[in-house]
Amino acid sequence: MITKESPVRAQLGTLILATSLIQLANGFFTTVVSLRLGIESFDPAFEGIVLSAYFIGFTIGAVSCGRLLQRIGHIRSYTAFGGIVIAATAAMSAVSDLAAWSVLRAAIGYGCAGLFVTTESWLHAKAPRAIRGRVFAFYMVGTFLALAVGQLLIASFPVEGSLPFSIISVTFALALIMVSTTRAEPPPLTVEEGLTYGELLRAAPLAVLGCFIAGMVGATFYAVFPAWMLVNDIPQTTISLFMLTAVLGGFAFQVPVGLLSDRLDRRLLAGALAAGVAGTALALSIAPKTFAAILPLAALLGGFMSALYPVCVSHAMDHLPAERVVSISGRMILVSGIGSACGPVSASWIMGHLDIDGVLYLMAGAAGVLMAASLLRAATRAEPEHEERPFAVVAPQSIQMAPDLG
Repeated sequence: MITKESPVRAQLGTLILATSLIQLANGFFTTVVSLRLGIESFDPAFEGIVLSAYFIGFTIGAVSCGRLLQRIGHIRSYTAFGGIVIAATAAMSAVSDLAAWSVLRAAIGYGCAGLFVTTESWLHAKAPRAIRGRVFAFYMVGTFLALAVGQLLIASFPVEGSLPFSIISVTFALALIMVSTTRAEPPPLTVEEGLTYGELLRAAPLAVLGCFIAGMVGATFYAVFPAWMLVNDIPQTTISLFMLTAVLGGFAFQVPVGLLSDRLDRRLLAGALAAGVAGTALALSIAPKTFAAILPLAALLGGFMSALYPVCVSHAMDHLPAERVVSISGRMILVSGIGSACGPVSASWIMGHLDIDGVLYLMAGAAGVLMAASLLRAATRAEPEHEERPFAVVAPQSIQMAPDLG
């Protein structure tokens, strides 16, 4: 039976499938770059610059690409952002220079931010309210599955040479073709009242701190750990399995934490998640280096990290009017992006002095600060009333805009 919603579902399905392809390529790309840094003759002290460059570009894109969307529309914007990513990916396969890779990774981050913001604003506007929750559920399921497949590809292809860059370029190009030829009508954009950073910091300081630390620990883990494992002669298949386990752990945590977020004081929940990050990071530093010990900890760490950011965003939304949702998301992306840029740079320097245990101590220390701040805030301030909007599921390491499911 064909309903009025059937064409809409088909059109939105095209967008979701294209975004899943982008996430597949992005997850594969992040790990490939981390592994290649261990192979190339770069100074280890400066490898964090390349790893952080993506997040810097992503943050700039997330807070600035709206102007391009308003000027040229969704389909042409998507094509422009996709072209940036494909061109920069192809250029990375042709050069092997620290400065060039840093600039190109920043360009890729900028383009990916534009792709995600374009897609999510399109879904926000065009998904009928009756099926919006299901649309975004499929969107996030596709995202996590694509990230998982991207990690599996690491075990299937050599990271040396130009082949991985070609695979990534082809995958991005397929997504670009799908969206640029879609019959879906792009939505008009509306102008929203702005939100100053000072106003946000005064209203929800814990959310700002939490988003910074969530970005810092997440980017550190996904960017630094594959390179460290490769340098220590850990097989590529093992690296792929370790990263895949962390991604799947993030997937498994989303619904349970979302349910808790709507029932508990979000400050206490953020503190509990931060305690989980700290405890798991410390456990990884002392656990026996066996599959039975490491993989469960990787799943737990991935789960705690991936759930921390959306809880903090939801906490910020509790303090501000519902019509500010897009502004809040944009500001939180910037804060998380700054943390994501700081994480790999700091971790690379610390790893040069204290090896991977020092990185785990950094993650645990940062999470411990958030845990203490959460408990202090909960003990000294009354809990704000929860807004009637569902918890936003956020994919790991992409630092993309949290969708509003309401």
